[in-house]
Amino acid sequence: MSNTRAFLKSTAFKKFRKNKLGVACLMYIFVMILVALLAYVIAPDKTKNANWGDLSIKSKQPGFEVLLLKVPIQNAPEFRFSEYFFGQKARFYKYPIQSYKISGDKIIYVPYSDDSDMQIEKEVILSDFPNEKNIRKIADKYISSQKFYLGTDKSGRDYLSRIIVGSRISLSIGFVAVFISLVVGLFFGSIGGYFEGKTDAFVMWLINIVWSIPTLLLVIAITLTLGKGFWQVFIAVGLTMWVEVARVVRGQIISVKQLQYITAAKALGYSHSRILIKHILPSVIAPIIVISAANFASAILVESGLSFLGLGAQPPTPSWGGMIKDSYSDIILGKPYLALIPGIAILLLTLSFMMVGNTLRDALDVKK
Repeated sequence: MSNTRAFLKSTAFKKFRKNKLGVACLMYIFVMILVALLAYVIAPDKTKNANWGDLSIKSKQPGFEVLLLKVPIQNAPEFRFSEYFFGQKARFYKYPIQSYKISGDKIIYVPYSDDSDMQIEKEVILSDFPNEKNIRKIADKYISSQKFYLGTDKSGRDYLSRIIVGSRISLSIGFVAVFISLVVGLFFGSIGGYFEGKTDAFVMWLINIVWSIPTLLLVIAITLTLGKGFWQVFIAVGLTMWVEVARVVRGQIISVKQLQYITAAKALGYSHSRILIKHILPSVIAPIIVISAANFASAILVESGLSFLGLGAQPPTPSWGGMIKDSYSDIILGKPYLALIPGIAILLLTLSFMMVGNTLRDALDVKK
């Protein structure tokens, strides 16, 4: 039996590897997971939620570049290693500037403005920079050019940083929702398919009730009950996706439990839990993997829809769906990329999961 399973696994892996599109999509998913984990290392704006912005540079085109003057915040907290994963606390005041000059112990600068009539000179002095003694060295150290590769949003925030940090929401909702759906779906599908009778009738009644309610409507109802927020959305999406898992698991268990090795396990006096966990569930893991990949993509789409409706992750937490909501009006105002960029990001991630799911289905199909 073990040799047969090893052969099937090896064969499945070879079949999966031959599908170049599936492999490419899987690699893209791994890259996105890495980007999400290292979001605050990769993102140009490393503040929490990539939330620094300035209205003077709002809605700038991709590739926009400006000089930034950084002034240290007095008594700012020391850097901690955890900030690599959860964002850095603000340690500088940042001012977009058009030009500057040094006069004595002062840096006189002109704030950035699109209005040429609003060019008012301002200044910072040497004492604003603790432990610094040379004003020219201060200018070299604290004034630098910053490029916004995807431009800025309506609040003047770096759009690339918001996209990178926003990937955490989409991937997190996928993992958490799929985990919840697997736990609930495996439980109800297993007891329904294994015990049958009244237990199965109750499980099917519950599945049909949940199945008959539109997913988005049910998620909205649960979200409104639990309240708006990050984890509430995760739980709501997970609690609506378990029915697909339960139906598949139930059907597979009804088929598998008729096999001779299950009958032998019962004759040996094994407990129901042992038969289910050690003998039946390992045999139905393949379709569970495939449906989990599909559910992952569905969870991302549902979360994006909720964020678009204002029921998902709340500001200032970046979310691809929320970014589309904030920018969809710009489609007709000459800046469609503000809505298209997060839309394409959602498209690529969901498409990748669907393609991986389809490839796994073909690879694990012993008939092919």
